[in-house]
Amino acid sequence: MSFKLATQIHREKTFTHQAVNLGYDDLPTTEVNGRRQYVLPDGRSFPSITTVLGHGKNQALEAWKRRVGAEEAERVSRVACTRGTSLHTLVERYIANEEDVLLGDEMPDALGMFRALIPEINSRIGSVFLQEKPLYSTHLRVAGRTDLIAEFDGRLAVIDIKSSSRVKSKRDIKNYFMQEAAYAIMFEERTGIPVDRLVTLMAVSGRSEPLIFVEKRDDWTDGLIKTIHEYEEAHGV
Repeated sequence: MSFKLATQIHREKTFTHQAVNLGYDDLPTTEVNGRRQYVLPDGRSFPSITTVLGHGKNQALEAWKRRVGAEEAERVSRVACTRGTSLHTLVERYIANEEDVLLGDEMPDALGMFRALIPEINSRIGSVFLQEKPLYSTHLRVAGRTDLIAEFDGRLAVIDIKSSSRVKSKRDIKNYFMQEAAYAIMFEERTGIPVDRLVTLMAVSGRSEPLIFVEKRDDWTDGLIKTIHEYEEAHGV
């Protein structure tokens, strides 16, 4: 264990990683008319689930940009993106049992969020089945890269790591649950292993404890399928 890790992060557990065969190692991505697509092993392309769920959100985004101004909107978006990427990297390295979790260039805010997540990660996440891997569903006709599929409180779940500058409620993050439901369906389709729980671990800036949302997959599949159909109709798929 490195000096940096020993003095800054106390690792209380080592995670067990299960061998899961998806039938491929990775899925390449491409851009079609500005929309991300995943290229499947058979050569077909499916849209990214984040792209699909983001359909129709541009109007609200543009309204926010007009309200705060282009320069401020750019600053806020850049900070949020950098912080989210930093947090995801820390969590990924920690759960992957990397020896050197801290690389020394982490944003202080992201590092504080990571420390807030560690007690929940240590006590509630068990065996890891998939981490930062692409998945796809021929039933849903979408693809994406999941953060984590692992045991949570002893039951297999899709686990999504999020960062936020403010406390959010369940009604604020419906797209998160639909995205996680999509990953659960993709994973079952690729492996035959059912996943019926969705977990969002949200670290909030300046808050010592994360927000934790636990949902049932089947409560979000109808909304997911409706959104996919709306996307396909809008783009002539």
